[in-house]
Amino acid sequence: MAELHEELLGYKPVKQIFKKQWANGTWSGNVLGTATSKAQGIKDVGTVAQYRRLLEMGIPTSARPFRLADRLLFRILSRDEDPALLFEYRKAASANPHLGLWARDLMREGATAALTQAGKVEDPRVRGAAHRIISSVSRFLRSELADKPIIRKGARNILHPEAYVPTVFSVAVVAFMPSLQRDRAGFVERLAAFLTKPATKRQYVISLGRRTLRPTFQILADPLSTDSSGKPKDLPFALHWLELLARMSLLDAAPTAQRVLASLLRQCDDSGVWNPGNLRTLPRSKSGVADFACPLEHDTRSGEARKADVSFRLALIAKLSGRNLEYR
Repeated sequence: MAELHEELLGYKPVKQIFKKQWANGTWSGNVLGTATSKAQGIKDVGTVAQYRRLLEMGIPTSARPFRLADRLLFRILSRDEDPALLFEYRKAASANPHLGLWARDLMREGATAALTQAGKVEDPRVRGAAHRIISSVSRFLRSELADKPIIRKGARNILHPEAYVPTVFSVAVVAFMPSLQRDRAGFVERLAAFLTKPATKRQYVISLGRRTLRPTFQILADPLSTDSSGKPKDLPFALHWLELLARMSLLDAAPTAQRVLASLLRQCDDSGVWNPGNLRTLPRSKSGVADFACPLEHDTRSGEARKADVSFRLALIAKLSGRNLEYR
């Protein structure tokens, strides 16, 4: 393992991620970004995504980039009100306190998700932040808003201002904290019921003072979208979501997830390798939410390389689900 870690640290894509990190612990001076943004001057994806990508790549958490980022992420958890900690939202929040409060909450969720995935689940700061997040989501799930979180305002559908809905970050926090799942089993059951409801077709925005934002991380029901055969329309996100459900032992309770998994498994050959027909390019994500996890393979020009990520992720999902794997 030590030799593999040394090899990873010298891997060109990993070195490039290391090199792009700023001295303040961020990447490109933003926290939650999933893509570049000329309007905001963001030239790379955000800190949470880069941090989690390094974790997915297997980089030891003792590496310097993690130490730099940890200081920042723990400061975000500390509820420090320094305007500088708003990063990509700082300018917009200066004249919009509603947006500032919303951005801080979402950043805390992202930071907590990253730190729990890094294995820091016993740190009291992480545990405290996780329980605060889960308590807020739990209050929403227990309320009447859980049935009707979208309201009409003028000509738009908006998310109710008091609806603290689950996000991919808060779900990841639960997934990477088995002890929290045991301590709050009732909450996990309510969350499972919410996440497996049929998705609404109503488009909505998040209203923050005089500004509205499109939802990126928020989840109002089953987030998986498929075609008639069960093929996912966003493969990287689908694989990430299946993994989160497997970590929470909820895969069997999610009908759409089961259809997606069955569809992907049908595309595997006799040796267990994902091998769909006419795979000329690896499908890309439209949302970019799960790009930190897939693809991990840097060079996908060869057919074998394009199959590697999905084959690995399916094996991991199977392992997390308690299935016995045969290695060939």
